[in-house]
Amino acid sequence: MYLAFYNLKEKPFNVTADPNFLYLSKKHREAISHMQYGIQERMGFLEITGEIGAGKTTVCKALLNQLDQHTKTAFILNGNLSEIQLLQAIIEDFGIQVKTKNKITMLNELNKFLLEQLEHRNNVVLIIDEAQNLKPSLLEQVRLLSNLETEKEKLLQIILVGQPELREKLASRELKQLRQRIAIRYHIAPLSRREADGYISHRLNVAGCNNSDIFHKDALEEIFKFSGGIPRLINIVCDKSLLTGYTADKKTIDSTMVKKCVKEIEGVFDEHCQ
Repeated sequence: MYLAFYNLKEKPFNVTADPNFLYLSKKHREAISHMQYGIQERMGFLEITGEIGAGKTTVCKALLNQLDQHTKTAFILNGNLSEIQLLQAIIEDFGIQVKTKNKITMLNELNKFLLEQLEHRNNVVLIIDEAQNLKPSLLEQVRLLSNLETEKEKLLQIILVGQPELREKLASRELKQLRQRIAIRYHIAPLSRREADGYISHRLNVAGCNNSDIFHKDALEEIFKFSGGIPRLINIVCDKSLLTGYTADKKTIDSTMVKKCVKEIEGVFDEHCQ
């Protein structure tokens, strides 16, 4: 609705995980580097955590775009699965064909696939997003997948991605064996104030904006105050602010407009906001 008004080619603040809009803050670059290192060195288990909306899924998709043809991947987005459903999802995402979808057959075919990839000097990576939703029994099943190995190296690199609750879950006594196998851990912290400003400017530029002054300095301060540097929250308030600016016929977003949007986002209405 507001694209033409601000001379934008596409919406700059969608909440979908689009790698094209990825703003590589120091934290995001480090997260990708940690994952690349773990994969290249065949470290087995890696753990990436971050608050809701910190950019974990976007970082994972950016990683997938950077891996070469010698790295085969499976990306599981749904952690609310049964044991057999998870194994089936992994098999299907790797493109493995099985005649019967029982546990033994799927595990045998997975092991065969991993050995074939090793023969071709390929690496195999399994990324499980929202891993904090996996039940302890499922996490234990994932640990058992790491037993598929040769005497010298891991056949399968597993990246567990989730909210901070994942760390708490892995700290439990029943998952001690899995916790001890995690070779690399990285937590994606929120953006700093300077990074948040850069993030907003970057997304506007990618969307085709030539006007760097759409958001006034005091508006940027309010955006950071509300979002705490969480990219998803930045997207939500910026998108709503642009819509508000459009309806008010304002080319520049100020702090008053952002405050109004924040109240509406939080469900706080008064006579001045209606």
